[in-house]
Amino acid sequence: MGMLDSVPAVRRIDTDRSTLCAFDIVGTVTSADLENLFGLMEAAYILHPSIDVLLRLTDCEGFEGHGFERSTVREGTTAAGQHVGRCAVVGEGDGIAESRRLFVAVGAEETRHFSADEEDDAWAWLEAQPL
Repeated sequence: MGMLDSVPAVRRIDTDRSTLCAFDIVGTVTSADLENLFGLMEAAYILHPSIDVLLRLTDCEGFEGHGFERSTVREGTTAAGQHVGRCAVVGEGDGIAESRRLFVAVGAEETRHFSADEEDDAWAWLEAQPL
């Protein structure tokens, strides 16, 4: 495995709003990436009982279909269902449907899809800006 093979698919985006977790998702999401995503969100829940989420998919090839620990998915989606209000999914590609399903399944109050050209609209809808 080369150095670039280990670059995580999920990367946090700093924002001007403490109750918004924003992530850039690039490539194929592995089980380690999903654990990282849920872990970052769990850290936010400690500080804020209610958060919003923005997922920006950049050349996202979808979610690796195998290797996900059922307990990780169950625990992560259960916690998200208790804490996530709105979720904006930005971009195109294979990961859009899977990302939306993930956050609709967790019970996010509202999940909206924005094309890559509408990213500014997604940030406005969430009343935040990237730093």
